[in-house]
Amino acid sequence: MSALDQSLAQATEVARGLVGKAVEVRRFVGGGRNSRIWHVRSGEREFALKQYPSREEDTRDRLATEVGALKLMERYRIDTVPRVVNFDRDRGYALLSWIDGRDVQTVSDTDIGSAVAFLATIHALRQTPWALAQPLAAEACLCGAEIERQLNDRLMRLRGATAKEKEMIEFLDDSVTPRMTHWRTKAGHLIAEAGLDFKVDLPQEWRSLVPSDFGFHNSLRRGDGSLAFVDFEYFGWDDPVKLTADILLHPGRTLPAPQRRRFQQGALALYADDPAFAKRLQAYLPLFGLRWVLILLNEFIPERWQRRVLAGYTGSWSDAKARQLSRAREFLAELPEKVED
Repeated sequence: MSALDQSLAQATEVARGLVGKAVEVRRFVGGGRNSRIWHVRSGEREFALKQYPSREEDTRDRLATEVGALKLMERYRIDTVPRVVNFDRDRGYALLSWIDGRDVQTVSDTDIGSAVAFLATIHALRQTPWALAQPLAAEACLCGAEIERQLNDRLMRLRGATAKEKEMIEFLDDSVTPRMTHWRTKAGHLIAEAGLDFKVDLPQEWRSLVPSDFGFHNSLRRGDGSLAFVDFEYFGWDDPVKLTADILLHPGRTLPAPQRRRFQQGALALYADDPAFAKRLQAYLPLFGLRWVLILLNEFIPERWQRRVLAGYTGSWSDAKARQLSRAREFLAELPEKVED
């Protein structure tokens, strides 16, 4: 039996147990890069069965984070996300309500408004009794020093994994590192001008609950044209500047300049109670852009590549690395215009 057949057999067994009835299961091709999505039918009912990476591959409890976030949103009747039907903690599966929708190919002004409105409902949850039970968001960045630490850590891992890859090393040495030095220095000056400390964590009062890795790449266009939002494995407390930067820059769904400006205006209004939000965004936006440059190169790291394979990727490693290096070069070349826009 092939690995795919084994995965299908296990998913079918898990789905049958979670639904409690006979099921038909097929792989959903549009699933995530790290987790697998299975489409489950049982009579007239449809579900999404999400299979998370094992804790051996990723020590973060993605299942608990997403289930906790979705249950919190269900408690407060947020209806633009899936509902948790059941889950199998031991084997790492969650059974979610099925949202019938398609990828968001183009982003309209209405979509920007919908995204900001959704983030506003999440932001309001920070005042609820259950909010403090939520974890920090994945790779939360509560100060400039943490962003810098993450950048250095990613650079070190990439250098270690690609010591014999000449093109890659040249890109890191000649393109990424000089930009990082320049933008780190500039960020330090801007933060000091705002009366903040680059090394001190953001106080709790200015943190927010955020659906980290949120964006139109994790949205679905429903039949009536409205948006639904999926994938909350990274949900938790963070500086909303990171969330805003990721939406403005995310390479998975690039926003045209007018939509970037509209979203930025919406975020500035949403988080306006934070007197230093705009200054932190200005200071840290380029550094978060560099973070995405390095994330695009994850395929060069063997264990991250293996995770892609386990999630169902079937292309060759050499092709994937060449493609991602090209994307990283292009993204970095366009970054100055985007962060200064």
